[in-house]
This record gives sequence, structure tokens and C-alpha cells, in this order.
Amino acid sequence: MRRLARPKPLILVLLMIVLIALIAIGQYLRLFERAWFNLHTLWQPLSSEAIGLDQYRVTIEARPIDGLDDDVSALTYDPVRKSLFTVTNKNSELVELSLEGKILRRIALVGFGDPEAVEYISADTYVITDERQQRLIKIHLEADTTFLDAEDAEQMTLGVHMASNKGFEGLAYDSVGKRLFVAKERDPMLIYEVHGFPHFKPDKTYAVHVINNPKRDAGMFVRDLSSLQYDERSGHLLALSDESRLIIELDVDGRPLSTMSISGGRQGLQKTVPQAEGIAMDDDGTLYLVSEPNLFYVFKKPTQN
Repeated sequence: MRRLARPKPLILVLLMIVLIALIAIGQYLRLFERAWFNLHTLWQPLSSEAIGLDQYRVTIEARPIDGLDDDVSALTYDPVRKSLFTVTNKNSELVELSLEGKILRRIALVGFGDPEAVEYISADTYVITDERQQRLIKIHLEADTTFLDAEDAEQMTLGVHMASNKGFEGLAYDSVGKRLFVAKERDPMLIYEVHGFPHFKPDKTYAVHVINNPKRDAGMFVRDLSSLQYDERSGHLLALSDESRLIIELDVDGRPLSTMSISGGRQGLQKTVPQAEGIAMDDDGTLYLVSEPNLFYVFKKPTQN
């Protein structure tokens, strides 16, 4: 009987290099944490308070926003107007959309630098971010407003991680706790909680406090953050990642509860969302999403019988 030939040392070295490369890629893409979460959810019952993102299905897919050629960035729902708002960052505009993705009006933004996010705060009041300068700008919108000038608005600069070229990409607001969540895209990927801005009583002095939750941020198995949404009913935070093609639901302690993939073949999608930039949720729990350059999506939960 012939003895089996021993593997050549070169083959073993190559196999070891391939294995190390695969582990490095998996770590870089956060695949191990994501796989562990998916495995954990198989035997862990979903909390009754969870939104349950995995149950959502697309009802409007990749509808072009007619009349809008510039890159859309971020999305927020206005419960008073029953409409959506997004911003464009090339020819800077605040754009109001219907719930079907039709343009209702456009407001020019002057002096806003690189607007990347917009968030509804209260009736006629919103906050817009300037990504590069890390500014938070409070605006007031009237029915006849045609342009907004940043010099006329209340604003603040956080001034954190200014050396990074990845700035503020998402906003969400907790109207009960008066917290403004601010997402830093990556390098490092963080979610700040800003207390005290925007200010509602200009005749009184106020202090701004900024805090973050490193444990929560480290537990998000995504590569970047593109947008945030706070759900007032559950107190949960939704975080959108374009690079990971994922939306994560975080509970009040910052722990992941459910996920929703925006890759082709998932949630009823025919194709992968090309560059997801913003999410918003209305009073009925319907999810809206925009993707660069001008694509509009709607996701709903099937009606429970």
C-alpha cells in the first residue's frame, strides 16, 4: 500500500493565509456578530414590545422621485402635515414629499454647507445637520417659506472627532425625553444623545449635554450609519446601514432586537437598495426609505388576521 503524500509546506502556508484573510474580512464586515445574532433569534422569542422589522414587506420599490435629480439624503415624517421631508446636498434644498414619493414643494437652503440629515421636532420646527462642520441647525418652516438662511437660525457645533471626514449622517428625536440622537457615519461609528438642543424657551438660559453609549455602539453589527428613526410607541431606535444593507431595531437599553435586510430577494425586494440614505416611520408604523440619487421605497407589515 502506498503511503499518502504529506501536504507540501507551501500549500499549508497558502491555506493559512486564506483562512486569516477570511477571518479578517468577516471581522471587518461584522459577519460573525451578525451570524451570532441571527442564530440567537432562532430560539429567543421576539419581545412583545419589538417592532419586528423582519416582518416588513416592500409595497413601493425604487420609485424615482420625479423632478429630483440631485442626491437625496435622510428622511423624516411630519405628523402634522402628514408628509415627508428630505434634503439634497449638491444643490442644497429641503424637499417635502407626499407619502407616495411625489414632490410637494422645495425650499432652498442658504449657508447650510453640506446638509445630510433633517428631523421633525415639533409643528413647523426641524433640525438640519451640516455634516462637515458638525453643525446642528434649528429651522422654522412656514406655509409660504421659499428659502432658509442658516445665519438666521439657532445652531450649535458639537466639535467631536473633527479630524475624521465622516460626519453626521442621521438624526432622530425623542419628543418625550427631549433627546436628539445624532449618528456619526463611521471612523468611529457613534450615536450621540444631545440634551438641550433645540432650545424651546429663548428667554431662559439653558445648557447642552452630549452623551453617548459605547456599549450600544459596539453592539451594532454594521459597518456604517446612514440614518436613524426613533419610535415613540416602543421607545426603540432604528439604525440604517447602507454598507451592511441592514436596518437594526435597538431596545431602550441599546440591545439589537430585530433586523430588516434591504438586499435583493429579502422583504419582497426585487433588487438591492443601491445606496440607502434615509428612513422614516409614520404614525401607523409604515416605513419609508430613500436611496441616492432619487429612489423612494415603502415597507409595511402584513395585516394580522
